[in-house]
Amino acid sequence: MTEHSSDAKIRLDKWLWAARFFKTRALAKTAIEGGKVHYNGQRSKVSKTAEIGALVTIRQGFDTREVEIRALSDQRRGAPEARLLYEETPASIKRRMDHGEQRRILRAATHMPDHKPNKKERRDMRRFQENQPDY
Repeated sequence: MTEHSSDAKIRLDKWLWAARFFKTRALAKTAIEGGKVHYNGQRSKVSKTAEIGALVTIRQGFDTREVEIRALSDQRRGAPEARLLYEETPASIKRRMDHGEQRRILRAATHMPDHKPNKKERRDMRRFQENQPDY
């Protein structure tokens, strides 16, 4: 991993890409411009210089991560090495786990059929829908 001294300047989009939060720098740029990445609690520009100790909030899908920058790198390496570039806050980990559990319970509560309807079931559904009054 290429770690830089404190005087090195790494763009925020490049650091997010190197830390493997986004697959490409273009996706990192789009997320920053869309307000899904906050640097020290504020929206930032793509060219913002990442600094060690800064708190970065990243929204991806249903999850929001709060990470503290531990090291700087401008090269994308393997996931174990990329994980050394940041540390997720304990509150962020707990919040993600709680939300994940809520989504799992909600998914289990809504009954999804385990198969595609066969011909007889489709006929029954059609018959049921046709007998319903139009409001």
